[in-house]
Amino acid sequence: MNDLSASYRLVAGAPDSPVILHVPHSSRVIPPDVRRGIVLKDAALEGELDHITDSHTARIAATAAERCATEPWQFVNQLSRLVVDPERFPDEREEMLAVGMGAVYTRTTHREELRPADHDGQRLVERYFHPYAAAVTDAVTQRLEAVGRAVIIDVHSYPTERLPYELHGDGPRPPICLGRDAFHTPADLLAHAEKAFADFGGTGVNTPFEGTYVPLKYYGTGPRVSALMIEIRRDVYMTEPGGPAGPGLDALASALADLVDMASTAGALRA
Repeated sequence: MNDLSASYRLVAGAPDSPVILHVPHSSRVIPPDVRRGIVLKDAALEGELDHITDSHTARIAATAAERCATEPWQFVNQLSRLVVDPERFPDEREEMLAVGMGAVYTRTTHREELRPADHDGQRLVERYFHPYAAAVTDAVTQRLEAVGRAVIIDVHSYPTERLPYELHGDGPRPPICLGRDAFHTPADLLAHAEKAFADFGGTGVNTPFEGTYVPLKYYGTGPRVSALMIEIRRDVYMTEPGGPAGPGLDALASALADLVDMASTAGALRA
């Protein structure tokens, strides 16, 4: 397996499924040569991975996929977001640059040094970010060609307590945060997500994180591409900051499967 094929994984679903479960932040893997560019000692790096990794979200997505009437596709990042964060803009459009967390992070969740201030992240962007983005775009294009539409469900988690890097963390932190985009998130998709996840203690929309992931090729211009972000507060299903999963994981997988089944029907089409 070459370097690029190891950096992400596309798990085939049903040929007639429009849904892609996108899991960008579940891995802790950092290639050795990338590790050498990070200034943290091993113990400190493990602690940072505990905070920054959306632990067990790939397992939630995989378990949900097994329970769906129409199995969705899964696009899973095989590398840590400390290598590159595929959901950032790779240029000055990214607001997280203000805290050193653009496509290539130079600061930690606690705003400490992760990479030297003069680190040139362009090599990592070229090596990992652009191929990842192209592969996700291709996966979406394939769903459009096969089914006529694509539904991206972006699976994340977030900490119970606000971390110092969060720019907009002063709002409510509900058990389930639903990230919507004004153009790409149909009202019925959002409403069903609110229903599917209602039993976990409440949902919020765009708080504390907002928006959802859509490949730039289709962002704002591709009405056949729908998208929704699911942000699960970590105390719902795991021991924080980076501990084992608990019984909540199974219930979350069932709720996600319910949402996928809804999104697989014609009702998820944009009006």
